Amino acid sequence: MRQVAFYGKGGIGKSTTQQNTAAALASMGNKLMVVGCDPKADCTRLLLGGTRQPSVLDTLRDIGPESVQLDTVLVKGYGGVKCVESGGPEPGVGCGGRGVITAIQTLETLGAYKANLDYVFYDVLGDVVCGGFAMPIREGYAQEIYIVCSGEYMALFAANNISKGIKKFAERGYARLGGLICNSRMVENEREMVEEFAKRINTKMIHFVPRSKDVQRAEINRKTVIDFDPELPQANEYRELARKINANDDFTIPTPIGQDELEDLMRDYGIVD
Repeated sequence: MRQVAFYGKGGIGKSTTQQNTAAALASMGNKLMVVGCDPKADCTRLLLGGTRQPSVLDTLRDIGPESVQLDTVLVKGYGGVKCVESGGPEPGVGCGGRGVITAIQTLETLGAYKANLDYVFYDVLGDVVCGGFAMPIREGYAQEIYIVCSGEYMALFAANNISKGIKKFAERGYARLGGLICNSRMVENEREMVEEFAKRINTKMIHFVPRSKDVQRAEINRKTVIDFDPELPQANEYRELARKINANDDFTIPTPIGQDELEDLMRDYGIVD
């Protein structure tokens, strides 16, 4: 069983990329569980046809820990993917990262990890700046990490910050970085710039996902692209990403760069004047 965490700047398309990759792997015969680690509890929506399932934290609050069963918090979606949402505290109360910790501990207690699984995906909110959101790495659940980014400055800035967190944990023997997934925003020289950035932080761009209106069309219809229309070119892009992740055995400890070097890199590729 491979345990994979997806990180990236908020709004970069991380959850969309994760769900489409999960759907692609499922369509190839793999058995998966997706654990949404975002308090918004929307990391499995497309796999469930738009359904927002009860989160672990909401369920614990509503019926109490002693009454929770695995089928209460786990719902099967497209391709048999097992979907779980950690949820979060009530607005303005507590730490969202606690939802991640509680959800994973609850899943472990209920035996979710004992199932016959090829992959467990963790879809994690934003940067690794909070101990709770770093929990899948820190506690040894996430063995490999992929950072979703684009050629935009803030996306690469966030990717560099996430790399700092990975480096800290990787040096203690925890997870390794599997690569960058460029979710294109059609930035000038985007592919070449992200490839160069990847080299500088000691990893690779594992796949370049082109921008496509079909992704939005599928989302409006509450589906992943592969579920919406498996013949679309964009569906092939996610299948290719899934194949690359499946075949990947090149995992590294990243070497984050300084902010000045990042800005110089973007100037070299014509992004920053």
